[in-house]
Amino acid sequence: MDWASVVGIVLALAGVIVGQLLEGGHLGALVQPAAFVIVFVGTLGAVLLQSGMQHFLQGMKMAKQAFAPPPERHASLSEDIVMWSATARRDGLLSLERYLDNVQDSFIAKGLRMLVDGIDPFKLKDILEVELDGYERQQRQAVKVWESAGGYAPTIGILGAVLGLIQVMQNLSDPAQLGGGIAVAFVATIYGVGFANLIFLPIAGKLKSVLAQQVAEREMLIDAFFGIALGDNPMVIRERLSAYRPRAEAVFE
Repeated sequence: MDWASVVGIVLALAGVIVGQLLEGGHLGALVQPAAFVIVFVGTLGAVLLQSGMQHFLQGMKMAKQAFAPPPERHASLSEDIVMWSATARRDGLLSLERYLDNVQDSFIAKGLRMLVDGIDPFKLKDILEVELDGYERQQRQAVKVWESAGGYAPTIGILGAVLGLIQVMQNLSDPAQLGGGIAVAFVATIYGVGFANLIFLPIAGKLKSVLAQQVAEREMLIDAFFGIALGDNPMVIRERLSAYRPRAEAVFE
């Protein structure tokens, strides 16, 4: 669990609520079902129309990574790569077959299988790069679901405000009806801007960071498999892997 993400979203929402109370307002004023339906359902529909069901569902599934991102694997992958490299240099590429049964990552399994099969190093690299491009493209489409929601929500909030003002204009002769229309108008704008900037866009940004980490790990694996296929010295491969260290690790080492 990434507690920084959890604390961040709690602080963001708490700031709005506490600010409302400090201004002398009450929380009930922020609870407007009509405004919520307009903004949330409207945003949902717009995102579905743009993204399609497959990417939308994948984007929803990825949302958990914003709060529970996959662990950073640079150190463990580096150890495995050096081990594979040393084994291949000592016993030949066929000896790598012993590691296939214990590999859970399909990308790693594919790379090791091609090494065992003796695929040309440059062809191996091309195949893995094409697979990585496809993976990154698909994941970015899923992340774009949250970016799109962050773009649509404020505009739909304005739409909700206009609808509320229309209700106000239609009931100018009945003061009792004015309050509800005005409340919907202003709260719809708050919902639109709030959802976008406190939830949707931060989640999109976090998912981009997670995806960048995953892509960097796969780029490192491609570089390593290429070096093993060429017969590079394990120490040379280890030195190349250091270029893929996470920035924070490189700074504080």
